[in-house]
Amino acid sequence: MIIVTGAAGFIGSVMVAKLNQEGHEDLLLVDDFSNPEKNKNLKNKTFKEKVDREVFFDWLDKNHADIDFIIHIGARTDTAEFDVAVFDKLNLNYTKQIWRKCAEYEIPLIYASSAATYGMGEFGYSDSHDIVEKLIPLNPYGESKNDFDKWALRQEDAPPFWAGFKFFNVYGPNEFHKGRMASVIFHAFHQINKTGKMNLFKSHQPEFEDGKQLRDFVYVKDVVDILYFFMENPNNSGLYNLGTGTARSFLDLTTSTFVAMGKEPDIEFIDTPIDIRDKYQYFTEADMKKVKENGYKKPFTTLEKGVEDYVKNYLMPNNYL
Repeated sequence: MIIVTGAAGFIGSVMVAKLNQEGHEDLLLVDDFSNPEKNKNLKNKTFKEKVDREVFFDWLDKNHADIDFIIHIGARTDTAEFDVAVFDKLNLNYTKQIWRKCAEYEIPLIYASSAATYGMGEFGYSDSHDIVEKLIPLNPYGESKNDFDKWALRQEDAPPFWAGFKFFNVYGPNEFHKGRMASVIFHAFHQINKTGKMNLFKSHQPEFEDGKQLRDFVYVKDVVDILYFFMENPNNSGLYNLGTGTARSFLDLTTSTFVAMGKEPDIEFIDTPIDIRDKYQYFTEADMKKVKENGYKKPFTTLEKGVEDYVKNYLMPNNYL
């Protein structure tokens, strides 16, 4: 049996779909299943059982002998939440408990870290273990992810295999429930539908033109392909970046959204709000060397192809994956 936590969420539900696609139906799904909007992500998925996250550890103690792998994606991901206690409970301590159980019961583990650990990129975007202690995340969410990464690297008792993936800017189907935390493409689609145009932040740094701020946007289907590859090839434990390795501009992303919607681009530039201006990232790009050195050879979906698939097959018809 394979366990997926955060299974009703964005990436978790797409992971469940990937496992089903690969023939895995003996799945245990873990989440807070009280949100009916999130639960729509599980429509047409095949699994054996659902367990609430609050009672999951009791379940695991009784059934650990049946578990082949845990993919822990569940987390509080709100970068605008500043209650550290929330992140301590749901991100840091919950993940420590999963780690300890996996070490005790010898269950391999994949878990979600985040590119938010890199802060402003002062030390670059290498997934080398050498820089983890130096990183300065910009918010409590990023701190909770980096605090766990630091803790994991110090542990002598570990799962037989473990990998923590630093997700960059993930977009794609099954994020209808995420509200303001949904991807830029999701918000662009709805803004264009409503107003016929898209607002982007002006650049307040002379080396970047307006709209030419760069991010590593990665399609969620590529994300779960990599997670599945590492589940099938559990060779080298450690931290890994999960982006495309190619930064693209917000202008590229927005233009691709207009094109996928069959509309002429109409883009206006507005001032970046003062309260976020000093923490606004102008560049992120995953160093993907370690993932490739571990044998993952599949090419990444281009931004244009990913946006086209997302807009035409999911956003426009209001479909779930």
